[in-house]
Amino acid sequence: MNSSVIQHVEGRAIPVRGNDIDTDRIIPARYLRAITFDGLGEHAFEDDRKSNPDHPFDNPRYQGASILIANDNFGCGSSREHAPQALMRWGICAIVGESFAEIFLGNCTAMGVPCLTASTADIVKIQDAIEADPQREMAVDLKEKKMTFGDIEVNLQIAEGNRLQLIEGAWDATGMLLEGRGAVREVADKLPYVTGF
Repeated sequence: MNSSVIQHVEGRAIPVRGNDIDTDRIIPARYLRAITFDGLGEHAFEDDRKSNPDHPFDNPRYQGASILIANDNFGCGSSREHAPQALMRWGICAIVGESFAEIFLGNCTAMGVPCLTASTADIVKIQDAIEADPQREMAVDLKEKKMTFGDIEVNLQIAEGNRLQLIEGAWDATGMLLEGRGAVREVADKLPYVTGF
């Protein structure tokens, strides 16, 4: 099985409540100067965490969570790739929300972080369940488009193109290029404008 195939994400979840949480809140603009994405995870939601000591990303009950549960229009604002990078480097492997900003969703998919949607009522139900029991394990199944926790099952939606990229391992463009480097070399060796012959 291709190591970049993503069909199932399991783990504990972290609820981040609020609509229209933009990329500047996810990772403040001052961190855009970084040459690499290394260390961005520790700065995820930094300003929100400073202004709210009860922010979920600082709450010990949610440390180690891998599934983020968000509300409407998550990741709106500027198109910075740093926002999904910060979340991924904090430990987030999948996001379930009411809706996502299109560029944020695309950046997440290109990094192998699935973004799936559920109804407002289901999102509130999930967030309430997590807050009541942060140790509860959850599972996101991309093949079946379902989230389960305990005896509760929630239907999820994801664009079919994004779903296929993830479950077939086609989301990792760099990985795919590296896997095919032998074939690329063979073709390049036959091209006169590359070889000089």
